[in-house]
Amino acid sequence: MGCAPSIHVSQSGVIYCRDSDESNSPHQTTTISQGTAATLHGLFIKTDAADSIPSVLAYQGRYPPAARSGSRKGRRDQGPHSCIEAETQTSHTSVKVSSTELWLGPMRLTQDPIQVLLVFAKEDSQSDGFWWACDRAGYRCNIARTPESAVECFLDKHHEIIVIDHRHSRYLDAEAVCRSIRATKPSEHTTILAVVPRVASDQEEMSVLPLLNVGFNRRFVENSSMIACYNELIQIEHGEVRSQFKLRSCNSIFTALDNCQEAIEITSEDHIIQYVNPAFERMMGYHKEELIGKELTELPKSDKNRADLLDTINTCIKKGKEWQGIYFARRKSGDSIQQHVKVTPVIGQGGKIRHFVSIKKLCNSNDNNKQIYKVNREDNALTESHSFRLKNRRKESVDVRSITSRSSDAPSLQNHRYSSMARIHTMTIEAPITKVINIINAAQENSPVTVAEALDRVLEILRTTELYSPQLGTKDEDPHTSDLVGGLMTDGLRRLSGNEYVFSKNVHHSHSHLSVPITINDVPPCIAELLEDEVSWDFNIFELEAVTIKRPLVYLGLKIFTCFGACEFLNCSEVTLRSWLQLVEANYHASNAYHNSTHAADVLHATAFFLQQENVKGSLDQLDKVAALIAATVHDVDHPGRTNSFLCNASSELAVLYNDTAVLESHHAALAFQLTAKDNKCNIFKNMDRTQYRTLRQAIIDMVLATEMTKHFEHVNKFVNSINKPIAAEDSNSNSEGSDFECSTNIRNSPENRILIKRMMIKCADVANPCRPLNLCIEWAGRISEEYFAQTDEEKRQGLPVVMPVFDRNTCSIPKSQISFIDYFITDMFDAWDAFAHLPNLILHLTDNYKYWKSLDELKCKSLRCSSE
Repeated sequence: MGCAPSIHVSQSGVIYCRDSDESNSPHQTTTISQGTAATLHGLFIKTDAADSIPSVLAYQGRYPPAARSGSRKGRRDQGPHSCIEAETQTSHTSVKVSSTELWLGPMRLTQDPIQVLLVFAKEDSQSDGFWWACDRAGYRCNIARTPESAVECFLDKHHEIIVIDHRHSRYLDAEAVCRSIRATKPSEHTTILAVVPRVASDQEEMSVLPLLNVGFNRRFVENSSMIACYNELIQIEHGEVRSQFKLRSCNSIFTALDNCQEAIEITSEDHIIQYVNPAFERMMGYHKEELIGKELTELPKSDKNRADLLDTINTCIKKGKEWQGIYFARRKSGDSIQQHVKVTPVIGQGGKIRHFVSIKKLCNSNDNNKQIYKVNREDNALTESHSFRLKNRRKESVDVRSITSRSSDAPSLQNHRYSSMARIHTMTIEAPITKVINIINAAQENSPVTVAEALDRVLEILRTTELYSPQLGTKDEDPHTSDLVGGLMTDGLRRLSGNEYVFSKNVHHSHSHLSVPITINDVPPCIAELLEDEVSWDFNIFELEAVTIKRPLVYLGLKIFTCFGACEFLNCSEVTLRSWLQLVEANYHASNAYHNSTHAADVLHATAFFLQQENVKGSLDQLDKVAALIAATVHDVDHPGRTNSFLCNASSELAVLYNDTAVLESHHAALAFQLTAKDNKCNIFKNMDRTQYRTLRQAIIDMVLATEMTKHFEHVNKFVNSINKPIAAEDSNSNSEGSDFECSTNIRNSPENRILIKRMMIKCADVANPCRPLNLCIEWAGRISEEYFAQTDEEKRQGLPVVMPVFDRNTCSIPKSQISFIDYFITDMFDAWDAFAHLPNLILHLTDNYKYWKSLDELKCKSLRCSSE
């Protein structure tokens, strides 16, 4: 039986490897160069007691003979001062080391496997311990024997961790090696570990300060246990290495800031300037060296700001709130410039404000600045004067003497005030609600106490602002309902500063992927065949989406607009109509799961279907019908796939533009007319009479704004009270068919009620998904849920309030969300619409779909109960 080979090292550094056996047969000696021998370190099969193997010689003998002759992928012969690159055991097993995913705020980072450099002049159990620790952790490892090879290897690989032997100064000057590495630029983000000898129990522990001063980050007391080495490396990875990796990633952020067109300034919580970007230098005329480290109070101020403006800003941002407004700054040259400034506090350690980020844009030219400043000052003066007068009016008793002291016309002022109060009760321009309150007040005077008290409660209700929005009542216990109401019926008043949702300003003008027909007669046969069924409520819009390559709106629009004679009414050609439809569809976001041109086509189809119903058809004229078709087509154009609440919470440009009120709906309506007017080839309104155009435009805008959910119950209740109930009353009181029909027609055809009918029609078309056939209903439910999931994901990434927490893709129950949506928004609205338009097929679908979602939910609940038991 052959025994293990022996290895001898001569004084000249040549290594001899000798095979021997028990019979003392003649030795066969092989000479191995020092560089090649060094690569043998660590290239051996790990034993069960790897952490206790004393040296390379010990486990060299355990290496399988078959493997000894094999070559190594990482083996390199680079002479006496080489860095040895060798593969750890992980390289030869099925273990695959994957990259690590980290987050720096909202930024996703991917860290490659850690690289470790071991600097040991001699191989021993300690170097073996670190080698096997790297192997176990899946790190890439290099070994250096000399200071020169250590620096050379580090500059080549840029290791995250360097382990230097600091135990034997006669073999290796560890501090000199550390200083040499620290003198290089890449070492800024490297952690260097010093392996120091174990201190005897009777000796005093040495201070770590000298090591830190040299450039070491950590100290490791000699311990050859592989587990001890492994634990040390893992702690370094999860601590210093990951922190340094995140710091390195900040270079990309600073690169973005350096190339940003807006001027950016970052200060500490004490307003000491820490960073300015090149755009700031250009705007203010300073070099950053002149600014960094200075307090803001040291810089010259413009005298054009209000005296209390800085106090107002500081008060706001010290509370952790974002401030934005107009501010005059003084450049280095002494000129004053008007800026639009947004100052955002940044919360850091301990929940305290640690930085302030200021983003500055130039406003108008200097000439305009003076005028704007003048207007602002006048507005402020008026506001202060008005505020002062309001404060005085709020007092329960007015000090007449204080008023007379401010004016020589005191008697006339006093008489004027009293006469104004008296005229309030004799106003000729009186709001309907005022008439109602006056009638109730008059009725109270001659009523019994119980009736008077009941009328008091009525008056309290009438004086509230939300007359048409019901309270949740018992439904507020359902989180799905609460979240839907909160997400769809609020304007995101819960606001966090420091986040901005930037709306896409890329306006598309054309599609080039698929040829669009010149007229309806040029539609491809496969599409034309599908469009034959568009008169049916069960029309499958998703099949049209597929065959038109996600461009159903142009084709369906051409068919429906032609059927309703829209081109004749608008006095435009089919070519113009086609170009307009193409333009509108191009400005829907195909990347949205739900709010895309397929949704627009679906709403257009539903609107056209409703317009064909007898009661609806008899209530609206041609202008109303064309307005409804156009409103359905554009009602969600350029939708970002986020709700109004999200945009308001993110302080988006649109939310600021529209004062957090009906943000998206206002944008859809405005953009539709902007796009149409921009290109004469697409302008379907260009040949209309001015008066008729104004009427049409107003009708379109009114219907698009009606799709906003905050006024959902107002529109539904007005429809019920103004149309459903009067018609029902007439039906019950009528004695003859003729008079019944005539009265119902008068109710439907009044101008006010026609507006209510158009609003109700587009609202029902917009959310008709639960009333579609089951297969379509399920697809739409999945799409809207995916869009809400994406919003929740983004809200969490940006640190915004999560307006609909139940729409978390990991926990959401789609059946529950559909049940809540149908219960709270759909059932009552479609019952009211069906009572007017007579749509039994829709109500049948709604009932069946509701039962389907209920059964799914019950199955899931039963499954959860069984699993818990």
